[in-house]
Amino acid sequence: QVQLVESGGGSVQAGGSLRLSCAASGRTFSSYVMGWFRQAPGKEREFVGGIRWNGGSTDYADSLKGRVTISRDNAKNTVYLQMNSQKPEDTAVYYCAATRRVGVLRSPNDYDYWGQGTQVTVSS
Repeated sequence: QVQLVESGGGSVQAGGSLRLSCAASGRTFSSYVMGWFRQAPGKEREFVGGIRWNGGSTDYADSLKGRVTISRDNAKNTVYLQMNSQKPEDTAVYYCAATRRVGVLRSPNDYDYWGQGTQVTVSS
């Protein structure tokens, strides 16, 4: 059973940084792509970025390039989302997700497994 557990959310002032973690268990994830999404109140779930576990190639939402970095630690089976220069509009629940699909994977429908989410609040 795949389990994804996010942590690291909290409150940060505008301009600050935050690093989220996603601990994955229950499978060998070498063939998986891990994605990060976010959802603000009243809005649709939005792609933040993703990383292919095997090889570490990354993909980022165009609007967030330069402010976010995704990395993974194979030994810990953990994926990280580093967010810098935070803005109040970054306030959302952030989700980790996993999929074995291939190709461009930017839709929530492309992902089969989800964590419970972690709240990030950016104050001005």
